[in-house]
Amino acid sequence: MAAAVWTDRGRRAATLAGTLTGSRSTHTALKSQYDALVIGGGHNGLVAAAYLQKGGLKTAVLERRHVLGGAAVSEEIFPGFHFSRCSYLLSLLRPHIYKDLELKKHGLKVYMRDPHAFTPMLEEGVRGAPPRSLTLGSDLKMNQMEIGKFSQKDAEAYPEFVAHLEKLAGAIHPLLDAPPVDIPGITAGSLRKRLAAANTLSPIIKCGLKLGKNIPDFYEIVTAPIMKILTQWFDSEPLRATLATDGVIGAMTSPSNPGSGYVLLHHVMGELEKEKGAWGYVEGGMGGVSQAIASAARSYGVDIFTEKDVGQILVGSNGAAKGVVLKDGTEIHSKVVLSNATPYVTFKNLTPQCCVTRHKLFCTDSMLFSLLWPVIIVAVDKLPNFLAAPTPDDKPGPHHQCSIHLNCESVEVLETAYKEALNGRPSARPMLEMTIPSVLDPTLAPPGCHVVSLFTQFTPYHIEGREWTDQDREAFADTVIQQIPDKNKMLVLFLQNIFHGSMSLDQLYLARPLPSLSNYRSPIKGLYLCGSSCHPGGGVMGSPGWNAALTVMADQKHQ
Repeated sequence: MAAAVWTDRGRRAATLAGTLTGSRSTHTALKSQYDALVIGGGHNGLVAAAYLQKGGLKTAVLERRHVLGGAAVSEEIFPGFHFSRCSYLLSLLRPHIYKDLELKKHGLKVYMRDPHAFTPMLEEGVRGAPPRSLTLGSDLKMNQMEIGKFSQKDAEAYPEFVAHLEKLAGAIHPLLDAPPVDIPGITAGSLRKRLAAANTLSPIIKCGLKLGKNIPDFYEIVTAPIMKILTQWFDSEPLRATLATDGVIGAMTSPSNPGSGYVLLHHVMGELEKEKGAWGYVEGGMGGVSQAIASAARSYGVDIFTEKDVGQILVGSNGAAKGVVLKDGTEIHSKVVLSNATPYVTFKNLTPQCCVTRHKLFCTDSMLFSLLWPVIIVAVDKLPNFLAAPTPDDKPGPHHQCSIHLNCESVEVLETAYKEALNGRPSARPMLEMTIPSVLDPTLAPPGCHVVSLFTQFTPYHIEGREWTDQDREAFADTVIQQIPDKNKMLVLFLQNIFHGSMSLDQLYLARPLPSLSNYRSPIKGLYLCGSSCHPGGGVMGSPGWNAALTVMADQKHQ
């Protein structure tokens, strides 16, 4: 799923094998029979397993790699330097999951970021002053002072804009914490089953009641280009561009494309430590989240195994899933199977093709992966210093804990980067989101050193119609590094979509990942999806797993 280039100014090497304490199941023997099997030890799979076990189903998790976490994993890439390889910030972990699984008790520690966004301008200073920058955080008055550098009118409008977004985002929460409306259940089957399925209407009714007269505003932001929304509120280009990054991050879309408004809303609807919209760094990297969930799951009795590579899902003569067979030939039977893999991997690689053909389960890679996400990981012996906010003696400033937006000083730069990727070329000036979690978390790097992650956009899934080569990857890495200070220890990861599919309007709610798969059930009885491809989608940590577990337990109850 990821290709790596380790560049010591052009030299490639393999990554060091990472370790994640406690990830191996050394004391539990793999049984031949379980009530439920979860394929993949990503955070959603672990959440599903925890709730299934709490619900009385003996559950096992089978992870292919030597570490748990999927997209939320920490590894020691360079000796002494620990990195979050994919997911790099925490916010959208649902509060009820955090509370139910007692994740704090199981070791989850979060460093809150404030301020949270820093955009330095690429400009000459005026009358000897340094270049300007825009820093945003939780302090509204400070935000207004920062925005006032560019527009006093925008500074006055900003608090109302934030309140407006919070009102819309808050109304979505009932939809995040429940499966989508069960259309097949409501329209077919016995009266008892229809009445049970009618309960799935409750969250959407709650959402509508919370929105009230704001329903038209909600419809607009969900369907509109984010630039339409931002232009209604603001005039200054740096503020528009900084806010627009949250409308395109992780999506193959531009600020001018319909649906980018929802992507912004998706990224502001989280909360952390009861603070709405807050984001933080997990101690030890994002693998700390997965480790805490795994610890909770084990405490309930879940068996968790690493280095157990599933070769195929077993389907019985009655057409129902009945377990899995590992690539070493070991068969494990179960009443139900949940796949935390992508739909493409689940149905193309793991499901018997006779079942795929019979149920017309055709998932193409282009449907799920329209772009690659190069993540450049850098080990440094001193902090980056910015002309717009210089700090003496290698001391971190407040802006170093932020998401640092580079090549984001104007919307035009974002649009150009998107258009280049749309035409099959990597962006010449890619949108860069830099994070330096070691500024707050001293466990990640040796004293005086830091870990830097660069999340980049936009890069096409195929480069000019062909597969990426190592030379292409190195060239793109050089393009990025030329726009920041040169570093000598760097790893470039080319990741497929960690959301397991686009966060576009055609792959949300009732259509995520496909209309026929939107209720976590597959057409193969007893086979469920529980990963980021499912509602409510990527980034909303744990919700797909929670909702899938609810669905499984409801089905088991009515059998």
